[in-house]
Amino acid sequence: MDVTTETFERDVIQRSRELAVVVDFWAAWCGPCRMLGPAIDGEVAKRAGKLELAKIDVDAEQALAARYGIQSIPTVAVFRDGEPVSGFVGAYPPATIGTFLDDLLAKVNEAAAA
Repeated sequence: MDVTTETFERDVIQRSRELAVVVDFWAAWCGPCRMLGPAIDGEVAKRAGKLELAKIDVDAEQALAARYGIQSIPTVAVFRDGEPVSGFVGAYPPATIGTFLDDLLAKVNEAAAA
């Protein structure tokens, strides 16, 4: 889902209290962003119901990019319980993204069980 400054609180902060929200900070002119987009879409779709994907266009939503100190794109930040808890910078292949998401879900499940 595309997220704006107006919907960020609901779509990312509040939703992250229920499950992890993966936020893709990107821009239309960014070549690596265009490579990452389909890869992260596919990997999150494979884990449907376990996490949510939000996309933030840093050109359109400069205040959000500044709020989270986004200096390079693509940047992926994972929010849980209203806070960024993990992430990465750069475009990675689907297998690497899948491993990152699986590790993330394992940590979230461990924390929930504790």
